[in-house]
Parts: sequence; C-alpha cells; structure tokens
Amino acid sequence: MSATINVVCYRNKKLANGDSPLMLRVCKDRKTKYKSIGISINPIYWDFDKNRPKSNCPNKDYILKIIIDKEAEYQKKILELKADDKEFTASTLLASKEQHILKTVHEFYNQLITDFEQSNRIGNSRIYKDSLRSLETYYKKELDMPFSHIDVDFLKGYEMHLRKKGCAETSMSVFFRTLRSVYNKAIEAKHAKKTNYPFDEFKISKFCIKTEKRAISKDNIKQIMVLDLSKESDYIQFAKDLFVFSYLCSGINFTDMANLTSNNIIDGRLIYIRQKTGKKINIPLCDEASIIIDKYISKNLSSSYIFPILDIDLHKTETQKYNRKKKVLLKVNRSLKKIAEMTGIKANLSTYTSRHSYATILKNSGVNIALIGETLGHSDLKTTQIYLDSFENSQIDEAMKNLL
Repeated sequence: MSATINVVCYRNKKLANGDSPLMLRVCKDRKTKYKSIGISINPIYWDFDKNRPKSNCPNKDYILKIIIDKEAEYQKKILELKADDKEFTASTLLASKEQHILKTVHEFYNQLITDFEQSNRIGNSRIYKDSLRSLETYYKKELDMPFSHIDVDFLKGYEMHLRKKGCAETSMSVFFRTLRSVYNKAIEAKHAKKTNYPFDEFKISKFCIKTEKRAISKDNIKQIMVLDLSKESDYIQFAKDLFVFSYLCSGINFTDMANLTSNNIIDGRLIYIRQKTGKKINIPLCDEASIIIDKYISKNLSSSYIFPILDIDLHKTETQKYNRKKKVLLKVNRSLKKIAEMTGIKANLSTYTSRHSYATILKNSGVNIALIGETLGHSDLKTTQIYLDSFENSQIDEAMKNLL
C-alpha cells in the first residue's frame, strides 16, 4: 500500500493563544502517524477540506511555503526508499534520520565535487563539474532524483543529446566515464543499488577514443635538441627545454615538472611523487637533463621551484596553482607548435608528444615493454609508472641509455 503525505491542522489540540499546531500526517498500511512541522494556526483560518490556509489567513504565503516544502521533503524520502527497495512504515518514515536517506544524483555529485575541492584535487572537481553541467543540459528537469532513474534508456537519450550537439567521441567518453564513476561511488556509499546498475548493458567502450599518433621519431627529437633558438623569445626557449627535459626524464608530465624543486634532485637522480597517481618515480639524470636543471636553478635562485612556472608567494592555494599551470601550459604548447614549424616536423607538437615519444622510442629500441609501458596504446597512462616502480634502478638506468 502506498503512503500518503499531507499537512493538517490538529484542532484537537489547543495552544494558549488559541492556535492549533500544523502536523504532518503520514498514512500507510492503515496506520496513521503525526509529526509537528513547527508552526501553528488559528483554526478559523484553515480550510479543512483542502488542508490549506484560507485566503484571509495572516502570513498565508509563508505558511503555505513551509507546508509545501515539508510535504515535498517526505515525498522525496518515500521516492528514495522505494527506489532502493527499502521497506518502511509511517513510524519509521517519520523517525528516519537524514543521514540514512538516499542522496539524489544532484546531491551526490555536489558532495563529490566538494570532497575533491577540500582535498585539493582541483582537476577532478573540474571534471565532475563539467559532467554535472552536461547532464543538467540534457535532463531539463533537475537531477533531484535517485540513481535508479539513470537506466539504459536515460543513457541512450543522453548519448543522442550529445551527438546532436556535435560532441566529439573523446568528450562523450569522458562524460560517460565520469557518470559511471559517480554511479559506482554512489553504490559504495549505499546511495544506489548494484541491481539497478546500467553500465553492464550500456558499454562505454563503444566510443571511439583513438587519437592521432602523438609520438615523433628519435631523429625528430634530436632535431629539436640541437635547434638554435638564441634569437627567439625566452618562452620559445623555455618550451624547448621543458619538452627535452620531459623526454629525457621518462616522459615526466607538465604538472610534475611544475612541482619540481631542488629537493627532488638526489645523488644525480630525479626522485618525485607523481601528482596524478601518487606513485614514486626514481630515474637517473643524464648530462643533458642536468644542464637544463642547472640553467633554471641559476636563473631562479630565489625560487623554491626549478622551473619558472609556479611562484610560492603568488600561487598558494591549489586552485591558484591549477589555474597558473593551465595558463603556462597553453603558452608552452603554442610555442612548441612554432618549433614544429621551424624544424619542419609534421606533428601537433605538445608537452604530451615528448611523453609518448619517450615510451614509443624505448619500445622500438627493444626495451622490455613491461618496463616502459605501452603509453601510446594504453587508455590509462598510470600503467607506465606502475611498471617502472616494480624494477630496480639498475634496470631503469640501462633502459634510459637508449634515449640518445
């Protein structure tokens, strides 16, 4: 039997001022329970047929708003309990504490975004915000609904919506992988049920996420390394140095280069923790990489960072650091495209090109694929670092000799 929710004027009880309390009335399985909503009204201003204040009631709009909000709150609780196949009675519904009530899709998204921001995972928070905005654009109704509403039909409709907007396959893949991640987290947090999980049937792997080849040849790498940029701007030279340094240092990505300090240089080795994966990287520094480090340390003696990307006095919060790195990366990649024009290299040169080139060149040199990871073919580049961590320094040192 379904439950009914409404607010009534409990005229059997009179307060000192002549008012009667307004009570939330829940009826289920022929059982009726009442709970005060915290306000009262003189019965002469109450329409007992409609269970609403009369038009001449003082503060009518204010009272009506409280009534509607309270009824909606408990209707939502019923919806969430039903979506999770949870049994309830009129008594347990009124006794339920907020922490035991399912979060809606919108509420859970916002909780995750807040958690990411509080843990300084700004990049993740941006991804989840973009995902939430995309869903809100598709689902014109608010996402104030349980996760059980996200079924295969919902996902098919969302896919059609994105395709009509001209969304790229790679972007659609990101949106759906993020939504799937949110759903999985909701299951772990007991806000969704595994039995309602739609991604076993709706396969995200169907989205084509193959990108153009990013790696360039060893000859192209050497061409960039010997390129004379003495007459070019400091930014062009800086872009070249970062590109070469990344290639020579196991494809270290831009964010990790930005975070490097002199403390990461120990006994001729580069030792740091990857921000993305939390994995420890320990590699030898060749002479060419050491020269680049010395160049920037000598230029920025007052800075805690090796490369002039972050400023400890200006970029204090994780959001400030994130925005600064994003801004510099954009300029660096623009400069690398100019370098590609100078050298005649037919590639969309970026800092990521050096990372892919590192992996591909070592692979083509016959280095153990388990040692370097096939970064160009993997959808998850974490694999590279996981494999690197499992080998001794001597093996890594020997493998790195193939770079030049």
